[in-house]
This record gives sequence, C-alpha cells and structure tokens, in this order.
Amino acid sequence: MTNVCAESNAFREAQLKSERLRIRIVLGVAGAAILLRVLRTLVVGGHENVTSSLMMCGLVAVFSAYEYFLLRAVNRAIQNGRECGNWVWLSNIILETCLPALAVAFLSSGSIDPIYRPLANPAGLAFFLLISLSTLRLNPLHCRLSGLAAALSYLVASAYLGWRPALAPGTSLISPQKAVFGYAIALVIGGFVSGMVAGEIRKQVEAALREAEAQRQVDRLEHDLSVARSIQQSLLPNVTPEISGFEMSGWNQPAEQTGGDYYDWQVLPNGTMVAELADVTGHGIGPALLAAVCRAYARAIFSRGVSLHDAIVQLNAELIGDMGEGRFVTFVAAVCVPGCTRVELLSAGHGPLLVYSLGEDRFEEIGAQGLPLGISSQFVSDPPKLLELNKGDLLVLATDGFLEWTNEEGEQFGVKRVEETIRKSKEKHPNELISTLYAAVLAFSGGTKQQDDLTAVVIKRT
Repeated sequence: MTNVCAESNAFREAQLKSERLRIRIVLGVAGAAILLRVLRTLVVGGHENVTSSLMMCGLVAVFSAYEYFLLRAVNRAIQNGRECGNWVWLSNIILETCLPALAVAFLSSGSIDPIYRPLANPAGLAFFLLISLSTLRLNPLHCRLSGLAAALSYLVASAYLGWRPALAPGTSLISPQKAVFGYAIALVIGGFVSGMVAGEIRKQVEAALREAEAQRQVDRLEHDLSVARSIQQSLLPNVTPEISGFEMSGWNQPAEQTGGDYYDWQVLPNGTMVAELADVTGHGIGPALLAAVCRAYARAIFSRGVSLHDAIVQLNAELIGDMGEGRFVTFVAAVCVPGCTRVELLSAGHGPLLVYSLGEDRFEEIGAQGLPLGISSQFVSDPPKLLELNKGDLLVLATDGFLEWTNEEGEQFGVKRVEETIRKSKEKHPNELISTLYAAVLAFSGGTKQQDDLTAVVIKRT
C-alpha cells in the first residue's frame, strides 16, 4: 500500500472490520445452506440423498470451523491494533474457493451425465457469492485473485468429472465443454468487476477516514484553543483595584479564541496603581503567547518600583529577543497615585489615547511618545505625559479594534464615533461606558464579523 491513508491505523482497522463483516456473512450463508440441505433431506429422503447431504454438511461444517477461527484471528487483530499478514488473506482466498470446487467435484448427482455435472451442480453459484463478498476486503487485487482462483479450481473440479477443453470437429457451440470454459471466464470477469467495485469502495473509505481525521484535528485544535482562551482570560484582572479619587474598568474580547490584546492593573507596595494596555500585532495563538510574555515581564519590572520611562525601556529590552520578524507590541501605561489629580502616561506606539474634559466638554487626542516595543533594541521616547484630571474627566485607552471595525459599506467606526459615544455616556461608571461603546460598535457594524481584538481601559476621576 503506497497510499498514506491506506497505511494508517484507521484504514487497517476499517479493513479488518470490513473483513469481519465478510466472514460473518459467509458463516451465515454456510449455516443457511446446512439448514436448507437438512430440510430437503427430511422432505425428499432416500439413501443417496442422505449420503450426499451428510457429505455436504460435513464439508460446510469444516469450512465454517475454519472461517470461525479466522474470525477470531481478525477480532484479536482489531483489539490489539495489529494487522494480519498478506499470507493470511492469500491462503484464505485459495481455501475458500476450494469449498465450491470440492462440492462440484464430489457432490454432483450421479444421475447426471458426467460431462454436464459441472454445469448442473448449484454449488458452483457459491463461487460468485465468494467473489462478490471479496469486495469487503477493500483490496482490488484480492478480488481479482478470488476470480482467478475460483476459475482455476472450477476447471480442476470439472476436469475431475471428465471435462476436457479440446473440442472435436463439428462440436456444437453450446457444447458442455465450451459452457464450462465460459463459466470459468465469467468467474474471472466477476473477480475483475468486484475488484473495480472494491477499488471504488476503498476510495470512499479512505476519503471518509481522511475527513474524519481532519475533523478530529479540528476538534483537538478547537479544544486546545478553548483551553488557551480560558488560560488567557484567567490572566486578565478579575478584581478592579480601589484607588482613592478614581474609578476604572477594563474589558477584552479577542477576535478569535485567543488574541494579542491584554490589559492589567498592578498596585505597587507604595499604593501607586499602574494600568497597562498592550496590543501585539495579529491575533490568534501566537500573539496570545507574546501577550502573556509581555504581561509577565511588565509585572516583574513595575514591581521593582522604577520610573515609568525606565520600566518601558527595560520591557522593550526583554521583549526584543522574543519578537519574531515583523512582530511588535504597542504598549501604554498609566500611573495613578491615590488622592492625586495627576496621571502619568507613556505610550509606546499606541494611540490615539483619548482624554475627555467634563468641564470643557472636549476631547484631547494624545499620540504615542515612542515607537512600539520590539522594533528597536534601544527604546527612545518623549518624556511621559502628565495629565491633570478634574472631577468627571475620563482617560480612555482602547485598541484599534474599536476604531477599525467596519460596516457593510466598508466604513470604519473611527475616532469621532468613539468620542461621540463617550460624550453621551460621560456620566456612567467606566464599566457601563465600555459596554455602551461596544454596543455602539456592534450596532454600527450591521452584523459584520469582528476582525480584530477589542480591549479598552477607562479611568475616571471622581
């Protein structure tokens, strides 16, 4: 077998199960033959008929015992995940075709002219049954061999009864000699036709196994992604820190099972709170792993109590060795001090960041102070921006999944719609504000598929 699928364990198991079905059918037919012969003997009677019936039943019983032991061998092979050698199948083909041949040779009626006995014995029909059932072997070669072996054994049995292939001059075209030879040819043709059928069945079985294997791989992948999503979601904060003078909330929804966005809160020993938001290029399992790495580095670095600028410099130095070609991370961190009206903000390639002033009812769009992380080994940026937030003011950090979600016409949601939604929801708690923003994006999209990860952090001065 050169086909990869044919050599797979799944195909071998399917082949053995199909062979098991074939043997069971053969045993069923053999049992039915014995039963019918016994009933015929009881009805017809006669010494010669009884003797013939006993011989036939004995022959079929021996054959059935052989098939039973073969069935047990096939069952063991299925249970142990093994395969039977080719010699088993080849010897089985020869032995199975011997049964009808023996019946033709020794169980033909003595009242019939010997030259007609090969044609008159109904046991010859068993050849076609065995050839037809050989399609269940799922091996075209075995089917063809069954036809050839049946034809050869039939000719041998016919020769034993007196048949000779040589024809005398002027012999009729319907002579028994030619009819026997024609019957043998029909057996050969039957074997080749069965081989064609077996080949088609084999193709369908292989295709079904390939499809089943592909589905199993998809199911495994979906399970792995589900586990990865569960792990990634568990890394997101499940408790929002309480910082005097601030209300805050964060939210994340990947475009696929996993994504490259994350947000995090980290309360330092001195009470200072660091809010982080990052967006790794792409979405899926690869960016999700990088996002988890970035989160771990950031937590370790900020816990050292270094300045915001130095922390991001160190974070870039750690990430530069982990980023593959074409990969980078946009990252923004906001530092909030309890009771302080100022928020320190530094963005590495992430923007725009939105600051809403309640008193002036206007937005300030803040761009990035430095390049995304992972692009250059040296992180250079402007100094962190100090934001003076009054009561009711909002700082909104969001990934571009919100801004770039398009509707059916290809129009993006955009910054202006984000600002308008925030303005209408300015009195709400940050958690409700994010929910309102997501609902607005969904309504705008008109049912188009989410193409990018969505992550947002909203900090409100109270």
